[in-house]
Amino acid sequence: QVHVVESGGGLVQPGGSLRLSCAVSGMSFSSSLFVMGWYRQAPGKQRELVASIGSDGVVRYDGSVQGRFTVYKDDAENTLFLQMDNLQLEDTAVYYCNTDPASKFIRWGQGTQVTVSS
Repeated sequence: QVHVVESGGGLVQPGGSLRLSCAVSGMSFSSSLFVMGWYRQAPGKQRELVASIGSDGVVRYDGSVQGRFTVYKDDAENTLFLQMDNLQLEDTAVYYCNTDPASKFIRWGQGTQVTVSS
């Protein structure tokens, strides 16, 4: 079974930065064709895809984070990253990594909490 462990979240003031990591085990990035994405879910809201990156390196962002977030990956380490800059209050959520479309072969992990507060 493929497992993911998200980390890097925390408490940050508006305008601050965080880098999230998603360590994937049970699957090799270098031998797979798929899209990986970062999702987030705020209390009382639906989980939404905010950024994704394909095996070909093509990246996509939701309009709410475009220009502020950067998604990238390290194939050798089977790790997905999300660099978040200029964080805003609206970015507060639990962040998850998964395939895009989600749950094709990766079960949702615990996520990592990002809290932006002044």
